[in-house]
Amino acid sequence: MIAGGAGHPENELDVMSWGYNDWRPYVPVAQRRANATRQMAKMMKKTGRSASPVVLESRKIATTFWGKAWCDNLEAYSDYANRLPRGRTYLRNGSVVDLQISEGEITSHVSGSELYKIEIKVQPLAPKVWMAIQKECAGKIDSLIDLLQGKLSTGVMQVVTRQNGGLFPTPKEIALDCSCPDWADLCKHVAATLYGVGTRLDQKPELLFVLRGVDSADLISRVSATEAVRTTSIAPVGATIADNELADVFGIDLDTSASASPPPAKPAPLAGTTSLKRARGRPRKTPPPTPARAKQFHRRKKASASETS
Repeated sequence: MIAGGAGHPENELDVMSWGYNDWRPYVPVAQRRANATRQMAKMMKKTGRSASPVVLESRKIATTFWGKAWCDNLEAYSDYANRLPRGRTYLRNGSVVDLQISEGEITSHVSGSELYKIEIKVQPLAPKVWMAIQKECAGKIDSLIDLLQGKLSTGVMQVVTRQNGGLFPTPKEIALDCSCPDWADLCKHVAATLYGVGTRLDQKPELLFVLRGVDSADLISRVSATEAVRTTSIAPVGATIADNELADVFGIDLDTSASASPPPAKPAPLAGTTSLKRARGRPRKTPPPTPARAKQFHRRKKASASETS
């Protein structure tokens, strides 16, 4: 990027010049960042929300699958190749003091000689492209957690990261705007913001799907997984898997209302048949006689014997 010189408001050292010899004094990065932070605090107080700066834990801009994939895709486009290095420098020195990602839009504030506002419009992913991605990835991703953690097979990675027909926007699908006076659309403030998206995807990879206006859960094909188990091979007789066991394997709820009839209801007992179980089962046992009844029984038996004699 060519910037600076007489008559241009910004040079390579970020020193402002509004006239031929009217140079503004150089302001250290730390002081510029502190000034920007104070300005952001005032702005956020008016809007009622908190700023979300991009903070790197190391020199690496991205460390996870989604963050690296975003940055690699960004650097693969020749339109951006010569304008990205200054953006990396700005991001690393903490100049991106606020970054917001929503559906179809990336907004940020980047500290330079002033606090600049960046707006990046991103077209939603075309429905036919999203359907093609879902079809190619169906049954190849075990869970949404695996997807967001980047635990993907090589085939799935190639699908979602490819330049044409993947999840990442192409330069034609991106509209760039910065409030700085630089004549280039992709100025260093915009470049820092784009790299900041890669850092943010390290922390919240689901934001990529939000940005492109699609639902990440659509890539998890439960139906395909279930049908694959049902029709993989002909199982031997007596070796079929029950629906409840299938549900336990995949952690899903299967609708069995059409395939299984409910158990027959138990008939209500008829009136006056409270002892039905006893009649069909063993006879009720007579309790043993008490000692008084036993003595009375023996007296009667003895009296009966004397009368017959």
